[in-house]
Order: sequence, then C-alpha cells, then structure tokens
Amino acid sequence: MDPQLLSLAGLGLLLAGVVKGATGLGYASCALPFLVMTFGLKPAMGLILIPAMATNVSVALSTGHILATTRRFGVLYAAMLPGIALGLWLLLLVDSRIATALLGSVMIVYATLALARPAFEIPHRWQQVLQAPTGFLNGVVTGLTGSQVMPLFPYILALRLEPARSVQAVNLAVVIATVVLGTGLAASGILTSPILAMSVAAVIPALIGAAIGNRLRALLPAESFRTIALAVLLAMGLGLLIRI
Repeated sequence: MDPQLLSLAGLGLLLAGVVKGATGLGYASCALPFLVMTFGLKPAMGLILIPAMATNVSVALSTGHILATTRRFGVLYAAMLPGIALGLWLLLLVDSRIATALLGSVMIVYATLALARPAFEIPHRWQQVLQAPTGFLNGVVTGLTGSQVMPLFPYILALRLEPARSVQAVNLAVVIATVVLGTGLAASGILTSPILAMSVAAVIPALIGAAIGNRLRALLPAESFRTIALAVLLAMGLGLLIRI
C-alpha cells in the first residue's frame, strides 16, 4: 500500500474522530469518504466497523434512558435488519461505482440537511407508522454504502426530541447497524482477516481524534466547528461523485 494513501486514510480516521468528539456528528459518515478514496468502497466498509463502534457505543450507553429509547424505537431498529441484508445483497450485485455514487449522494444530502436544519416536524400520528419504512430504508443504505445516517437522521430530526434523546436514538441505531453490518460483511467475504486487523488498529487514531475533539469543544464555538465539518463532508461527497 502506498504510504501516501495510508497517510490519507490515517488522517481521515483522525479527523473523523475530531469531528465526532467536537460536534457529535456520525463517525462513519465523516471517515468513509477518506477511506473510499484510499481503499475503495467494500474494504472501507469493513475497515470503518471497529472505530465506528468504539466511538459510538459509549455515547449510546452513557446518555441514559436506554431502555425507554429501545422501547420507543424498537420497530425502527428491528426493521433495519432485513434492510441491511438486502443492501449487502445489492452490494454484491451492483457495480461498485454505483454504490460509491450513492454514498456520495447520501453524504451531500446528510450535510445539506444538517446545515439547513429544516423546520419540518412529523405529526404524532405518523411517528410510529414511519418507523418501519425508515428503519428498512436506512438498513438498505447501510448495507449498500456503509453510511448509517439516511433516512434515520431526518426522521429523528423531525421528531423534535431533546438533544440528548436524539443523540442516543441515532447512536444506538448505529451500534446495532454496525454489529449486523459487520456480521454480514464477514459472511459475504468482504471483511477479511487483514481488513479486520486494520479496523482494530484504526481505533487508535479514531480515539485520539475524539479526545482532541472533546478538548476543542471547550475552546471553539461548537456551531462554527460543526459548520466547517459539514462543509468538508459536503465537499467530500461531491468529490466521490466527481471521481466516479
């Protein structure tokens, strides 16, 4: 592997950790574009698993109300499972350029929504009804691209929950999706022993970046840092599309 490419991947893992620690944005979503440009989509999806788990599980478990969150979004979480299976099946069938283009599009939509923060709200009577289709579609996108935020992010955003509850709901979904996705990638032969070893090693720059991000959060205006991070993510998404 070209040392320059490895340096780019390590930098991406570190920066994604910084963004996660400083703003709470999704780790996998921030790191994937760097890794896809370095390794290609399928290896990147395997490589991101362990650092994504390491940076999300503590948030999901430390926010509190985990049982209440699981009960409230149990249908959504359960619906992700067949969606991930379908997404992985599609990943093995379609041209990797199509899946990479979809990932770039997901990054653009995610960053645009996070920047714009549209003031839409789902009526209460539809909140439960939309859980199953939201979870299933989120699973399909997760299995096909490795990104775990669409359409989960706009759905949670439209519920108008307390910030801590929103963060926990998203992070718990990411933890569940990561475990299921890792199992599927291993079963399909994408998650090989070398990639798994690299994924374990990738925890180090991820956690270092998260620690730096936590410190930056106390020194820099969180909204300014968040805007910069989302702008970079938007540019990376456009870069993936241009690169196809």
